[in-house]
Amino acid sequence: MLDVPAGWVLRRRARVVRAIRRWFHSAGFVEIEAPALVRSPALEEHLEALPAGDGWLHTSPEFALKRVLAATDLCRIFSITPCFRGEEWGPLHATEFTMLEWYRVGVDYRGIMEDTCGLLRAAAAAVDVTLPPVERMTVAQAFARFASQSPAQDPIERARLWVNDVEPQLQAPTLVMDYPADEAAFAEVRGAVAERFELYWRGVELANAFTELRDPEELQRRWRHSNQARAEAGRPPYLVDERLVQAVGQHPFCGGAALGLDRLVLLLLDQTDIRDVRVGG
Repeated sequence: MLDVPAGWVLRRRARVVRAIRRWFHSAGFVEIEAPALVRSPALEEHLEALPAGDGWLHTSPEFALKRVLAATDLCRIFSITPCFRGEEWGPLHATEFTMLEWYRVGVDYRGIMEDTCGLLRAAAAAVDVTLPPVERMTVAQAFARFASQSPAQDPIERARLWVNDVEPQLQAPTLVMDYPADEAAFAEVRGAVAERFELYWRGVELANAFTELRDPEELQRRWRHSNQARAEAGRPPYLVDERLVQAVGQHPFCGGAALGLDRLVLLLLDQTDIRDVRVGG
């Protein structure tokens, strides 16, 4: 077993990556090389990072890119990089995977929606795929349309209902927006709504995007809450990255997104396992 996809797959994957880079460069974005070895790997309680030396392998380039936004005059940045997560193994998950992440100053999550649609069209065109029209709906609308019952207040029960009832119905490319405040992660919250969206296609989550949080005290509060949940689950807490906290208080108003590149290639090429679209380690 050589853990190498077919040549035609690798050629088409290269076309997709090239088209995405071309789209970002033509829109004035600067590509950033993010470090893979980091002091603190994540905020989200469910992410399991892999230790490396006296640090961690990054779960995304987010922390580094936000420091770039805070420390420079760059207003449009992106990164395509290997990331690492010790999560479940399956057709849509691997310990090492490729992530596309980008940030644009001066727009909220709705501006990032337009970026997402543009790069999706560019990626699809690179491999002669006709992309269906992108639909848009709120989380509340998705539950009302697809769920067998009203969503629960309990986040765990709500997540179960989402995975079982809603996700499988999101077959067309769909931007699902306006999440409950308790699912904000790095998003700004307006009222009871987190300014966040996720991109789904064929029932697969492809991307996660926010109007980026700019309140360092709120970030620290969310980090404490996440670490408390990790402790209650018997998992070690993650060090609060003070450089990130400082950056969140200094970087300009912006939106950002992270997209699973392997999953996108998988869907564009009608494959069923991300190991069929990337060279294994």
